[in-house]
Amino acid sequence: MAMQTSPVAERPSMRSRMLLRVLVPLALIWVIGSVTAFAVAHFFTVEAFDRALVGIARAIAANVVERNGVLLLDLAERELRALLPDKDEKEFFALLRTDGSVLASNAPLRPAQVEAGKRWAFSDASYQGAELRQVTLRTEGVGSFSVVVAQATQERQELLRRLGAYSRLPQAALILLLGWWLYRTVGRELAPLERLQAALDRRASTDLSPLASVAPSREVERLAQAINELMLRIGRGVQAQREFAGNVAHELRTPLAGIRALAEYGLSQADPDVWRVQLRSIATSQERASRLVDQLLALALADEARDSLALVPVRIDEIARGTVLAHLPRADAQGVDLGGVGLDQPLLAIGNAVLLEGALNNLIDNALRHGCVGGATGPAVTVEVRRLEDIVAVSVIDNGPGIEDALRERLLQRWVQGQPGATRGGAGLGLSIVARYAAMLGGTLHLDTSPGGRGLCATLKLQTPGGVSREPRTPRTSGSGRSSAPSS
Repeated sequence: MAMQTSPVAERPSMRSRMLLRVLVPLALIWVIGSVTAFAVAHFFTVEAFDRALVGIARAIAANVVERNGVLLLDLAERELRALLPDKDEKEFFALLRTDGSVLASNAPLRPAQVEAGKRWAFSDASYQGAELRQVTLRTEGVGSFSVVVAQATQERQELLRRLGAYSRLPQAALILLLGWWLYRTVGRELAPLERLQAALDRRASTDLSPLASVAPSREVERLAQAINELMLRIGRGVQAQREFAGNVAHELRTPLAGIRALAEYGLSQADPDVWRVQLRSIATSQERASRLVDQLLALALADEARDSLALVPVRIDEIARGTVLAHLPRADAQGVDLGGVGLDQPLLAIGNAVLLEGALNNLIDNALRHGCVGGATGPAVTVEVRRLEDIVAVSVIDNGPGIEDALRERLLQRWVQGQPGATRGGAGLGLSIVARYAAMLGGTLHLDTSPGGRGLCATLKLQTPGGVSREPRTPRTSGSGRSSAPSS
């Protein structure tokens, strides 16, 4: 059976990619630089040798004299050899009269055509199997003559080869040295990534603790921070799931056991009246269990969504008015006067409509459950929205028994209930959910005594967007009967 190759193994490493991205341009630059250097060296080498040829031709022309109307080369053989110093006898000359006859020479050289207005011209020739570079110097006037000096190109070509070798070899050595240095440097820079990968490979799936900082560079440090932040978010989600599972397992055990006990007791009785009582008790227990599940889900969703929550300006008056209207039928059924203050004036707050609605639902539900012990005028719950400088305050006020000062802070924690006489069997999650929502919305939740000196005033304070004018406070609106609705 053929083994499958991992797609990751088939991809080139970052080290090889970085070396290719650096060394390939350097190699191209080296080639271009070598060609350019060779071209420059060739130009100046040819220029230097050509000038030397012109100098030799001028020196020979300077030693041509006219005696009795006859042109003579006034140079001894030793002096001529001094002018033509090539030991391999690769330098040749020819002194020619204007009619083309040879005055003196050591090789049959032919003069080149010299353009008008110029004294010499260069040309290429060959002699005895050797390539020659020659210059033709022409004199004007009485006793005119031409001097042709030629030199084999082997020496200049050898010089060009040496120049090319001496220029390319050091550059190639520098490229190899630079490649070795880059290989080691890139390896050192990528070592933190390899250590990071090794640390992640060694980790258990349950280990979500932050990674130790091992990054010498800003980019790797940011990668490690991003991984740590991701682990933190994952850890929060896992913790929320664990808490939700634990809470469900712990808190639903009692109501489910109670429902089962009520059902078993009813089944053991033959009296229909007993069945009816037991069924009502089962329905009540089921309602409490369902509400508990809803609250647990709300807490889990709040923990899960707090890292990706978008806060925008929302109409807090509309959200409060809709929430009050949604609770009116229940307030009517309980005989509670539910009303609103400041719900008919537009007012913006920074928040999230879903979380704000959930917070108000919990506050109103808490007031209807635990704060509906009426005073002289009967049980009443008021939802008030007002502007306090840069803060929007949403208050749910009841005239019930209230909460002691020492207990208010504890009620913002999970599973903490109020006084035994002031509860109807809640799980102690409602206010903790609102406190969590308030923190996610960038606000706070405060528990105070109602303005009338009796009951609880739960106030959610939120930030306002810039440029929102202060809205006037309006009197509490109340309808006929036992409940009141906010004016629209």
